[in-house]
Amino acid sequence: MAPAEGSEPPLGGEGKIVEAYETYYGSISESRIKPGKGPRKTLKGKGPMYKRVVLSLVERGGEVRSFHIPYANKDSVLAIVKANVSKESRLMTDEGGNFKGAGAYFAEHGTVNHSKGEYVNRKRPSIHSNTIESYFSIFKRGMRGVYQHCDEKHLHRYLAEFDFRYSTRELSDEERTILAIKGGEGKRLTYHPAL
Repeated sequence: MAPAEGSEPPLGGEGKIVEAYETYYGSISESRIKPGKGPRKTLKGKGPMYKRVVLSLVERGGEVRSFHIPYANKDSVLAIVKANVSKESRLMTDEGGNFKGAGAYFAEHGTVNHSKGEYVNRKRPSIHSNTIESYFSIFKRGMRGVYQHCDEKHLHRYLAEFDFRYSTRELSDEERTILAIKGGEGKRLTYHPAL
């Protein structure tokens, strides 16, 4: 795993647990805000409006994969989850409507009901989304404390960096550096403001 975009094998597998969850971060580009609408309104039960949507998938004890998506709805979320999680996996999410029907695609779909204060299923403690929420905590603290500003068009790059660091958390600094350098092989590292 290196900080690069491309096709990756699906997360999880037989008996493995993958958590999926979305979060909202920062303000979206002005061009996507409809005229006459305020910047901090919320949709009842739909998450904050005018914030960037980040969907992440984490395999417990393994890698994380994050996506900046334009909108969080059932179709967009399930399409990403189905394309990036092995069908043999046990999927854990919250009770949100974006994940309704996911059980048909995976070996199991466990949910917790955050709106009722449930964060771990008492009968089956393996059902929770605490791992992915921990990842989001690291991501948000880093974005606020280290980077402080991120234009929406670059969010996928920041997510790739945080994914890489999380996924290589058990490697030494030397191993992680070598892996990062290998991830840049054959790529010309340039930046152009219009990209």
